[in-house]
Amino acid sequence: MFYNSLATRQCAPEWMDARDVKPELIDNSLRFIRRVNTLLGYTRATLSHLQRFSCNWKPDETITVLDVATGSADIPRAVAHWAAQHGFKVKIIGLDRHELTLGIARDLSRPNNSIGFIRGDALHIPLADASVDYVITNMFLHHLEDDGIVQVMREMGRVARRGVIAADLLRHKRAYFWISLLTLASNSMIKHDAKLSVAQAMNKQEAISLRDRAGIGFAQYHRHFGHRFVLAGEKPGHTQI
Repeated sequence: MFYNSLATRQCAPEWMDARDVKPELIDNSLRFIRRVNTLLGYTRATLSHLQRFSCNWKPDETITVLDVATGSADIPRAVAHWAAQHGFKVKIIGLDRHELTLGIARDLSRPNNSIGFIRGDALHIPLADASVDYVITNMFLHHLEDDGIVQVMREMGRVARRGVIAADLLRHKRAYFWISLLTLASNSMIKHDAKLSVAQAMNKQEAISLRDRAGIGFAQYHRHFGHRFVLAGEKPGHTQI
C-alpha cells in the first residue's frame, strides 16, 4: 500500500492516533510496540547513550529524565531497571497526551516510585526551560509532519538541561519488508500503522536537516541495528549539578 511511495516521507494519520480508537486496539498496538522495542534492540539503543552520558554523572546525584510521547512507558521502565542495576539515582517522567495511554502506562509501571507521569502535548511541553537533565523520545517523531518534528525537537532542547536522545525508524525498503513479516499475524490496525510508520520515517539526510532546523546540532546522528537511528548528545558546557 505504501511501498511504492518510500522515496519521500508520507504524511498520514495512524489509526492508533484517532481519538475514537477502541481501548483494546490501543492496548494491542502498545503491546506490539513493546515487543518490537525488545526484539529488535530499540530499547538498548536508547540505554546505550544514557550509559555513555553516565560517565560524567556525579556520585549520589539524582538524574531526571523526561520521556516524550511515552506510550506504555516501556522505555522509562527499562531506564529505571538499568539505573538500579548500575547504582544510579534516576527519576523518570513519562509525558503523553492520551489519557487512555497514560492509564495503561501507569498500570504497567506500578509500584515503581522512580517513574511518574504527566499529561501534555509534545509540541508544547508543560515544563520550564532546563527543568530536567535529559529529554528522550522513541518511535514518536515519524508520527509528525516535518514542522512538527522540528517543534518537538526544539522543545526537547529547551526543556533539557544536559542533553537529548531522539530515537526513531529509518525509511527503507528492507525495513518495510521486515515490518510486513512481523505483522502478518497482527490485527488490521497494527498492520496498517506499522507499514505507515516506515513510510513516514526519515532517512539520514532528513533527520539531520530537521535536527539542525530545531537548533540541537549537538545531538549527533547514530545508526543502530534494525533500521533505527538515534540523535543523541549533550549540550556543550552543560551545567553539572
